[in-house]
Amino acid sequence: MPLEMNRSVFITCAVTGSGATQDRSPHVPRSPKEIAESALEAARAGAAVVHCHVRDPETGAPSRDPRLYRELTELIRASDTDVVLNITTGMGGDLILSSVEEPLPPGPGTDMAGATERMEPVAVCRPEICTLDCGTMNFAEADYVMTNTPGMLREMGQQIADLGVRAEIEAFDTGHLWFAKQLVEEGILPPPVLVQLCMGVPWGAPDDLQTLLAMVNNVPDDWVWSAFSLGPHQMPYVAAAVLAGGNVRVGLEDNLYLGKGQFATNAQLVERAVSVIESLGASVIGAQEVRERLDLVKRDPA
Repeated sequence: MPLEMNRSVFITCAVTGSGATQDRSPHVPRSPKEIAESALEAARAGAAVVHCHVRDPETGAPSRDPRLYRELTELIRASDTDVVLNITTGMGGDLILSSVEEPLPPGPGTDMAGATERMEPVAVCRPEICTLDCGTMNFAEADYVMTNTPGMLREMGQQIADLGVRAEIEAFDTGHLWFAKQLVEEGILPPPVLVQLCMGVPWGAPDDLQTLLAMVNNVPDDWVWSAFSLGPHQMPYVAAAVLAGGNVRVGLEDNLYLGKGQFATNAQLVERAVSVIESLGASVIGAQEVRERLDLVKRDPA
């Protein structure tokens, strides 16, 4: 299909993620207060959406404790800064096999939870958006598998819809888009459909432009999409996504640097993205316009 540049772009800032980055940069936030402050700084810099994980405040290790999510949510919503809240449902699908010869029982670090348990932070916090990783995938680690079965995704997708929250489909490869279309066809995910194209995550879709265009060409015309890549490719992908007709994601979940040897803050990455977008002749839209575009409802925690 022909591509048309997006002239009204929203920026998502992925604030902290669940990767082992807590000791690699002094700017990766840990506690709910630090994550909220970093998210709000990103919003003031131009992010309309903040995508949030939580971490153990002491160790910085990733967590799915609903109490931490509630604290984070209440801090963001108590602020005078308006931003759309997007939280993850990715935690709880982590399978680590013991060895190549004796994979079972699962090894240390495995965290497998049922659909309702994985959805508990969403049910407690009632964000406007939550993510749905739309498939199972090998990651860079030797024996780690991100596990999301069709049955699990159908149940989580239905729970998201029943809560009145908008799912952000996270597609790490073309097969994930294929299954996302199935969820829409089955009536599990209602329109408008939102998808994040996750490029360059080993071993998903590589972040070359040909693969990006293959992903974009598999996104239905009436869906809203965004894209990102990792590390030094984060800012080039801001331009690539806009030129291909999409929205953009930046943030410390995906990249720690503003330049060679220069640690970034989330706000600095958003400011750089705003500069790239505006230099292309597009405009950056805010939280309320995103709510209108995606039919989002801002609610208080349950």
